Amino acid sequence: MRIYYVYILKCSDESYYTGVTNCLERRFAEHVNGRNVTCYTFTRRPVELVFFREFGYINDAIAFEKQVKKWSRKKKEAAIKACWEELKLLAACRNLTHCKNK
Repeated sequence: MRIYYVYILKCSDESYYTGVTNCLERRFAEHVNGRNVTCYTFTRRPVELVFFREFGYINDAIAFEKQVKKWSRKKKEAAIKACWEELKLLAACRNLTHCKNK
């Protein structure tokens, strides 16, 4: 079975980059070496791998990557620190339209 990875890189400008790959070592090396000049990380090197999660199915990995890309910086940092309770609190909607507030 093939393994897929969703990963987060911390860039030199303190921003985060989220991606998906089937070979984490190769993909990280591509970011480090600046293989693609149009890649977000090219001008933000050096980069540091700060998070990754394994998936058995590419569709699950892509769905999680899309979800993470929409997360706030605080949510990403909670995942990086493996603070899952904090992530749950940050994910709770607190506006007036939330179902708990109706």
